Amino acid sequence: MTHETHDPVADHGYISDKDRYLARVKRIEGQARGIHRMIDENTYCIDILTQISALNSALNNVALSLLDDHLRHCVVGAAKTGGAEAEAKITEASDAIARLVRS
Repeated sequence: MTHETHDPVADHGYISDKDRYLARVKRIEGQARGIHRMIDENTYCIDILTQISALNSALNNVALSLLDDHLRHCVVGAAKTGGAEAEAKITEASDAIARLVRS
């Protein structure tokens, strides 16, 4: 997988919601630990599958929010300047969408 090198101090679209994203990821980590515990405790298969479905949904929601932030911030900003950067950001977003759809 190739992608451009990003400036580590660049203002990414999600920065204004960074704390909210971190809280969501922390909850997702807790859900994953819960699934581990359920398997360790021999919980009924369907109950584990229900929790896996909830975890997948939570991850998809974070991914879609990040994608929305990327489109509204990074892609729109690049589109305003035009040229090769705009084309690269659009391709990058399309590739990210394709990966999400395949997963």
